[in-house]
Amino acid sequence: MSILITGGSKGIGRGIAERFAEPGSKVFINYAHDDAAAEETAAAISARGATPILLKRDITGAEGSAALLRDVAEHTDRLDQLVHGAVYPYSSKLLEADPVELDRAISLNGTGIVHLCQAALPLFKRGSTVFFLSSRGSKLAIPNYAALGAPKALAEALIRYLSMELAEYGVRAHVVSPSLVLTDALRKVYDDAEQRAEAAAAVNPMKRNVDEHDIANLIHFLASPQAEMLTGHEFVIDGGAYVKPG
Repeated sequence: MSILITGGSKGIGRGIAERFAEPGSKVFINYAHDDAAAEETAAAISARGATPILLKRDITGAEGSAALLRDVAEHTDRLDQLVHGAVYPYSSKLLEADPVELDRAISLNGTGIVHLCQAALPLFKRGSTVFFLSSRGSKLAIPNYAALGAPKALAEALIRYLSMELAEYGVRAHVVSPSLVLTDALRKVYDDAEQRAEAAAAVNPMKRNVDEHDIANLIHFLASPQAEMLTGHEFVIDGGAYVKPG
C-alpha cells in the first residue's frame, strides 16, 4: 500500500499519515517548509513499521504537481491513496487581495487537485482513492477566508467531475469537509485561532472539536474495499455542529 499526502508533515496531514502507516506500506509526505516537523512525522511513521518518504516541493501549478508525482514514481509503481491537504493560507478581503497571491491561492487550494490527478493517473490502480480536504468556508462567506474558501468550492466541483472520469479506471474520489480544526493554516489566517477553536468546541453538540484522528479514521474507511461503491461525495465530519440550530 502506498499513500501520498500533500501538506502531510503536520496537523491533519500527519494524522492521516500515521493512520495509514502500517507495516510494509509506503507513506509519501509532501511538504513545503518545515523540515523539523517533517522529520518528526517520518519518525512516527517509521515507528509504526511503515516506510516514510519525505518530498519537499512547492506543488503550486501544474509543473509542481507533475514534478512531485515524478518523485513518487521513483519509489513505487502504484498509488493507492492521494490526499490533497496542502493549502496556501492567504488571508485578505477579495477587494483588497494581491492579484499574484490570490492566483497562487486559487492554484493550490482549487485547481491543484486536477493537476495532481493528471500527474498521478499512471500510478492509480483499480481501488485507488483520491481525497480533497475542504472546509465550511467553501459554502459560507467567512471574513478574510475567500482565498481559501472560494478555491475549495471550485475543488469540490472538480472532484465531482473527476469522480466520473476516474471511475473508468476503477478509481474513486471524495471531498472530506471537517468543521473547525486548530491547524497552522488556521493560525495564519486568524490571530485569534485558539479562541475561535475554544468557542467552536463549547457549542459543538459533542462538546469538542473534530481532530485529525477523526478525519483520518473517516478517510481510512472510505479508502477501504468496504466503500468500493462510494464515489463523488462530500463527507462532512463535524460532530453535528452544522445541523445544530443557531
